[in-house]
Amino acid sequence: QVQLVESGGGLVQPGGSLRLSCAASGSSISASTMAWYRQAPGKQRELVAKIISDHSTVYADAVKGRFTISRDNAKNTAYLQMNSLKPEDTGVYYCRRIEPWGTNSWGQGTQVTVSS
Repeated sequence: QVQLVESGGGLVQPGGSLRLSCAASGSSISASTMAWYRQAPGKQRELVAKIISDHSTVYADAVKGRFTISRDNAKNTAYLQMNSLKPEDTGVYYCRRIEPWGTNSWGQGTQVTVSS
């Protein structure tokens, strides 16, 4: 059974940094696309960044230049380094794993709050 567990969220001041981790179990992530989404209160869940199996990346315009997605297949883990955080980055951040054949799974989410 595929499981994803996010960690690393918390409260940070504007301009600060956080690093989120998404640990996968059940099978290797090496062929999977790994993605981070976020959902702010009262808003739809949106894509933040994704990293393909070949390590190519895609970012939402709102986070380009501030966030970096990465993966360590040996540790079966994906990461999201978030720098220069803004209050509008506040939300629940979810990890998503997408298999080449189309099935996908989600983590339970981790709260990120950017506030002074």
